[in-house]
Amino acid sequence: MLNFSRGQTPLVVATGNPNKLKEMQHYLGDLGWSLELKPRELEIEETGTTFLENAQLKATQVAIATGKWAIADDSGLSVNALNGAPGLYSARYGDSDAERIDRVLRELGPHPNRSGQFICAVVLARPDGSVALAEEGICPGEILPSPRGAGGFGYDPIFLCPRLTAPTQK
Repeated sequence: MLNFSRGQTPLVVATGNPNKLKEMQHYLGDLGWSLELKPRELEIEETGTTFLENAQLKATQVAIATGKWAIADDSGLSVNALNGAPGLYSARYGDSDAERIDRVLRELGPHPNRSGQFICAVVLARPDGSVALAEEGICPGEILPSPRGAGGFGYDPIFLCPRLTAPTQK
């Protein structure tokens, strides 16, 4: 069990993405961590063959480089009809969220199988680089024919998780 004094333990979020920092603050803000982005000059090459391997690379290398606890995630969209694409290349499937979404929708076209899943791996590393926690989760859903909603980022506008969607009122 990991116990920390409220606001006393720095935790480096192994990303340069401020949206990820906000997301992590939402989930971890009340657990006694003081979250901060990784140093801008510290780049970690994602050479893993799975989301879990990439998250581990980022967390352990950032922990060692900063001498602080580090947390990293690696996640992406896997579309069944596209043989798992974009998968590990989700962030590099285009130059912007809009381009990535357009590419998935264009490649999927009118295909009747619109099933897919978000896959997310999270790794927490100690200051010496050893792994304290490593988990992977899968959220099944379907790809919408066009973007909808507001407030999300990445592939959120085209991903529907039926078990989390409220039934339509009649």
